[in-house]
Amino acid sequence: MSEPMNEQKPEHEPQPELEHESELDQPEADEDDADLDEGEFDESDDADEDDGEDASEPAAAYTGDHRCGFAALVGRPNVGKSTLMNALLERKLSIVTPKPQTTRHRIVGILNTDAYQIAFVDTPGIHSGQKRALNQAMNRSALASLDDSDVLVFVVEALRFTDEDERVLTRIKSTGRPAILVVNKVDRVTPRERLLPFMAQMAERHPFVDVVPLSARRHGEAQRLASVIAKHLPASPPLYPPDQITESSPQFLATEIIREKLTLQTHEELPYGLTVEIEQWTTDEETGRFIVGAVIWVEREGQKAIVIGDQGGRLKEVGRAARYDLNELLGKRIHLELWVKVKENWADNANQLRRFGYDSA
Repeated sequence: MSEPMNEQKPEHEPQPELEHESELDQPEADEDDADLDEGEFDESDDADEDDGEDASEPAAAYTGDHRCGFAALVGRPNVGKSTLMNALLERKLSIVTPKPQTTRHRIVGILNTDAYQIAFVDTPGIHSGQKRALNQAMNRSALASLDDSDVLVFVVEALRFTDEDERVLTRIKSTGRPAILVVNKVDRVTPRERLLPFMAQMAERHPFVDVVPLSARRHGEAQRLASVIAKHLPASPPLYPPDQITESSPQFLATEIIREKLTLQTHEELPYGLTVEIEQWTTDEETGRFIVGAVIWVEREGQKAIVIGDQGGRLKEVGRAARYDLNELLGKRIHLELWVKVKENWADNANQLRRFGYDSA
């Protein structure tokens, strides 16, 4: 892009002025799946009624064979929890990057079979030594998921057990919930016999109800884990409709897709100062094309230039990659418009964390 960038915004409801905002000089334009036009990138119950029955009578216990419940995937950062969840669901729901702490929110993915329904809960990696409000919110989200789940799936890396792993295990013990140990990344271990002493040591640390070695990247191994988890869930009818795959909204999933592409394109600490907010979510009545407008928030003015890149090159690549995934997610062609704005130290501001969907209590 050699043309100077303009300051146009898409037509949608005006947003309130925010302190120290700084817009990207150009939103991104419809490149019609290939070429860029000037000016922007196209990345492209009712209340219960008295039925005459005594409300104090307990409901009849479920007597069927179907099992259902919540299984939280927990562990320190970067052990492969999100990769594992995607493999269990056989679809991409959680974003994945090589950088630790990519997962920031509790994400529920639902697996349905005739015999069971498992609501997997992908959690942020439980970590220590981080004093920022965002990191504290991530830890609270992960720890709350432990208390709310029927089964805990403790994911560790093969042949590696750190102090952070130990802290997670201590928290698992305190819940009293049944826990399954998953030893991930076994494909990196040669010879395979080296796993046996490691798993024996882990078995001494806690009475896990099952131990499953696997590689989340290998097709089929996650399905074996799903069967193991199901047998430890309570007998129950399904909690969700058979066609539901997540509790997350399409808008939330869109912000995660954009943030994933940004994280893959940026380096060092910058990904941890980024968040994404959807500002527009509409359909063009003339073309039928879906229009998504998103703001990328950074913490400092200098970070804005890094996100945009030379002549908008980095933002263009982010938009292209995000649009591809959004097309698949929404099942229609997307016109994606991106801006970059500055909100100083948003990751330490309780009000901003709430605004961006993070727990900040």
